[in-house]
Amino acid sequence: MGVLDFLAAVADRFPTVEKPVPRPSLYRRLAWTGIILVLYLVMSNIPLYGIPAQATETTVSLQRIIFASSAGSLMELGIGPIVTAGLILQVLVGAKLIDIDLNDPESRKKFTAAQKSLAIFFAVFEATMYVIGNKYWQGTGITPSWSIKIIVIAQLAFAAFLVQLFDEMLQKGWGIGSAISLFILAGVAYQIFWSLLGYVPQIAETYGFIPAVLQERNLLLIARPNGYPDLTGLFATVAIILFLVYVQAMRVEIPVTSARLRGIRTRVPLQFMYVTNIPILLVGILVADLQLFNGIIQNIAGPESTIARYYEQLVYYVTPPRGIIPALSDPMRTLTFTISWTIMSVAFGYMWVELAGLNPTDQAEKLVKSGMEVPGMRRNPKILEGILAKYIYPLTLLSSLIVAAIAIVADIFGAYGTGTGILLAVGIINQYYMMISYERALETYPLLRKILGEG
Repeated sequence: MGVLDFLAAVADRFPTVEKPVPRPSLYRRLAWTGIILVLYLVMSNIPLYGIPAQATETTVSLQRIIFASSAGSLMELGIGPIVTAGLILQVLVGAKLIDIDLNDPESRKKFTAAQKSLAIFFAVFEATMYVIGNKYWQGTGITPSWSIKIIVIAQLAFAAFLVQLFDEMLQKGWGIGSAISLFILAGVAYQIFWSLLGYVPQIAETYGFIPAVLQERNLLLIARPNGYPDLTGLFATVAIILFLVYVQAMRVEIPVTSARLRGIRTRVPLQFMYVTNIPILLVGILVADLQLFNGIIQNIAGPESTIARYYEQLVYYVTPPRGIIPALSDPMRTLTFTISWTIMSVAFGYMWVELAGLNPTDQAEKLVKSGMEVPGMRRNPKILEGILAKYIYPLTLLSSLIVAAIAIVADIFGAYGTGTGILLAVGIINQYYMMISYERALETYPLLRKILGEG
């Protein structure tokens, strides 16, 4: 029995969500999606039992954005275990280290079950590291009993399992989209709202931009210290959202003909943002994981230990500065952040194209199987592959550089919700718009549902 088979067998022991029969209406699915979102927000505000009260968290960290987490609550781990497990298995399958055909329904089912087990393992592991590292009690003078520690681990693992069930519900047809995308979008929306209107009386400087304007009676709060929201960040947020909406609608079209339809000419559209927001998502996951383990290492080894200090410096120099003042006050950090994120974005962009079947070879095979060919060329996959390579690889490089530049510029100018968060949020909103439009079309034209084989 292989590792994938073992993980899939373990997942069979867990409760699961069955597909709804019959398929719920669009409005009912939207209602279930809203209920799951509300449950996520409630869990984000329920403190963990057995730990000291956590101070209000006003800083915007990449970990909170990418993993949709909330410190000191049931959503401490957020979607982190699910995202990490899925990414690792996807890379192993794409690199052929795990031999499985994801186009086969049974193999796909096994892959999903294995991902479920691996996510639970990561949830228990991260929760255990938090407890062993004394994350919640350090500096409080409290020494928790082992029973309290076990209860905290159980709460975090159970919450991670609930998040998995939420994701299953949405993906199996009870709702729309996925819980992962929904929670990320909710987290980014919350950060933008908090950056505009957030107010914490205990803090000397009002946090949100609008309360700061009212308190200081200054409409031109162009730059504020400590990464607090300012007018520059507000303009950067609006400008980047508009730019993303524009470039995501751009297409590069390749002329092809169909031999099956008597040589009818058509065009294969390739998105100008060919890799979408995947490279910057992977960069964000990597840096967020580095931030996560930074806290664990400091708690276990001690903040003054050599390994903790060197690791903290590494994390510091790849973590985005938040705003103009932090960026200008430490040019070396800004430079290393810019260079490292650009290189990682391009590397992850090319890696994703190869692993996700978006490379010229796989795309050419799909077009040939569908009966398409390039006008004036022999119906040969190698010829079509060469044509596609002239478009795909430059688009991969260009789109990877663009998403990296957007994220970098947004963070330097202090855009609300972080550059990575805005990139993800705009992409998710676009996906939800297309999914809802598709579902409305199926409900409006029942015959179309039968043609497409939708249940």
